[in-house]
Amino acid sequence: MHKNRSTNVLLKTIAYFGFEKVSIKNRTQVKELVQQTFPEIQFDGYPCDLLFVDTLGSGTFQQLLSEGKLHNDSIILVDHIHRTTEDLEQWNHLIALPEITVSIDMFHCGLLSIRREQVKEHFRIRI
Repeated sequence: MHKNRSTNVLLKTIAYFGFEKVSIKNRTQVKELVQQTFPEIQFDGYPCDLLFVDTLGSGTFQQLLSEGKLHNDSIILVDHIHRTTEDLEQWNHLIALPEITVSIDMFHCGLLSIRREQVKEHFRIRI
């Protein structure tokens, strides 16, 4: 188990869902840890199964979606959603988008799903 809660969520999510294509933006140490833990993982292959980012604006999300970098079963893990007021505002804007069907606020990070057949739901859990 890693000391960083968001990294723990990332590792457990990859293990649970058996993701094959993962994209980790601007986090070299986290990427190396994932590579050591899951040597079969393919990085930056698109469309990705899991995207891990520090921040994600709605414009960037829309761009990723329109460029085909995310698929219907992709999960996005956003780190530090409560770090600043701006981060929380970005998070709230993301979860209001019609394309986001499931959102989970885990305080340290947030998880987004874009499954079209899923009814829109929002959860808050503390980890």
